[in-house]
Amino acid sequence: MPLSEAMTPVRMRRVAVVVPRTSLRDALVRIAEEGCVELDRVEEAAPGAAAVRLRLLRGQGTPSGSESAAPAVLARAAPDLDLLDHRRQVAVLAGEAQLEERAQGAVGRGDVAALAGWCPAAEVPRVADRLTATGGALLPLPLPRGTDPPTLLRSGRAASFAPLVTTYGTPAYADNDPSWPAGLAYVVMFGIMFGDVGHGALLVLGALALRLGWPRPLARFTRLWPFLAGAGVAAMVAGVAYGEFFGPTGLLPVLWLSPLDEPARLLAAAVVLGAGLLLLAHAAGTVNRVREGGWARGLYAASGCAGLLFYLGLVLAAAALLLHGRALAVAGAACAVAGLTSVASGLFRATAGGGAGVAETVVRLFDVVVRTGTNTLSFARLAAFGLTHAALADLVWRGTTGLAGRGAAGVAGAALLFVVGTAVSFALEALVAGVQALRLEFYELFSRLFETEGRPFRPWHVPPAEPADRAAKVIPCSPG
Repeated sequence: MPLSEAMTPVRMRRVAVVVPRTSLRDALVRIAEEGCVELDRVEEAAPGAAAVRLRLLRGQGTPSGSESAAPAVLARAAPDLDLLDHRRQVAVLAGEAQLEERAQGAVGRGDVAALAGWCPAAEVPRVADRLTATGGALLPLPLPRGTDPPTLLRSGRAASFAPLVTTYGTPAYADNDPSWPAGLAYVVMFGIMFGDVGHGALLVLGALALRLGWPRPLARFTRLWPFLAGAGVAAMVAGVAYGEFFGPTGLLPVLWLSPLDEPARLLAAAVVLGAGLLLLAHAAGTVNRVREGGWARGLYAASGCAGLLFYLGLVLAAAALLLHGRALAVAGAACAVAGLTSVASGLFRATAGGGAGVAETVVRLFDVVVRTGTNTLSFARLAAFGLTHAALADLVWRGTTGLAGRGAAGVAGAALLFVVGTAVSFALEALVAGVQALRLEFYELFSRLFETEGRPFRPWHVPPAEPADRAAKVIPCSPG
C-alpha cells in the first residue's frame, strides 16, 4: 500500500441499496451480516412491534441467564414476535428491533424499496455480490453537496496506534490519518521519560504476555500489544543512551548522557525534539487545512502555512542566536514576521471587520504567540520526568547496595527493597510517563492537526442467529 494511501482514512462511497419490496428483509439481514454498510436512519421514528415488546420485556426484568446478556442477533426468516416474547428471547428481539428501525428508512416506489448509506469503496463489490441473491443491487451514488463521508481509520498494524487518535476525536474525512506518526511520537516521548533497559524489558515482556492473551481479563486489549512493545523498546533504547539498567547501577556504560549528571543538556535536547515535532505537526496541519477548505484557508490559518512559516522563523532565529549566525537570525526573523502577518490577515478576515475586528485580531494573535512559546517549552517535561525516573531508580539502587553489605539479613532486606522499590517506581513512572506523553500529544501536537472533527463510520453489524457456513466466514468491517 502506498504511504499516501496508508496515511488517509478509508475511502468511502455513498451507496443505495435497491431491492424488491418483498426481499427487503432478506437484503437487510445480509447487510447486517456483512457489517460493512452504514444505513441512513429515520430520526424520531416510531418504535416497531419488536422494539415495543423488547422494552416491555426489559422493563419486566429478564432472567439472569446468558441469553439475557447476549448481543443482538437476527433470525434469517421473519420470526413470530409473540413466540419470542413468550420465550423471553431478548437477543433475537433486539436484532428485530434494529432491523425495523433500518427498514423505516426505506423509500418505496411500486414494488421496489431503496435505502441510502455509506460503504467502504473496496467493500462495495463484495456487498453487491451478496445482494444479487435477493434480486437487489448496491449502486454507487454521487456525493451529496455539503456532506462529508464518515471517517473510518485503517485497520491492520496501525490499529494499535489508532486509539491515540480516536480518544482525542475523529479526524475529518478529508484529513490525514495520523495514527502511525502519532504512535511513533508517543513511544519516543515515553521512552525519553522512562529510559531504562530493565524497565523497558519488563514492558516488552508484558506486551508479549498480552499478545498471548494473558492475563485473561485483559484479553480485549490484545490488539494494543504492538503499542506496548514499541514503548518498551523505546525505553530500552533511551536506557542504553543513559547507561541505566534498573537505574544508574553502573552495569551499562553511558553512551550519550546521564540524566542525573547532565540535566541541562537533557533539557535542551527535549526542547529541540519538541520543536521538531511541532514543525511536523504544523506541516501536517497545513495539508489538512488545504484539504478542508482549499488553498486560501491553508495559507492563512494559524495551524496552516502561515503558522508554519511563523514557527519556522522562530526556530531559525533561536538557532542563529545559539550559533552566533547573524544572517540566519535575520532570515529567521523575516520568516517569523511574514508568517505572523499572514496569521493576522487570516484572523482579521474571519471577523466582522472594523475596530472590533482589529481588537479581536490583536487578542487572538497574542494568544497564538503565547501558545507557540508555551507549547515549545512544554516539551521540557520530557527531561524533567526523565530526570525524576532516574532519581527514583538511583534511590532504590543506593538503598539496595547499602543494605547488601550487612550480612545475610542485609542481603535479604536488599533483595526485598530492590523488588518492592523497583515495582513501585516502575508502576509510578510508567503511569506518569504515559500520561505526560499523552498530554503532549493532545495539547501540543493534535491541536495543530485538527480544527474540524469528523463523524465516525458506524456500520450496522448484527450476526445471524443461526449462521450458515458462508456466514461463519464473514469478517465485518471494523470502525478502527
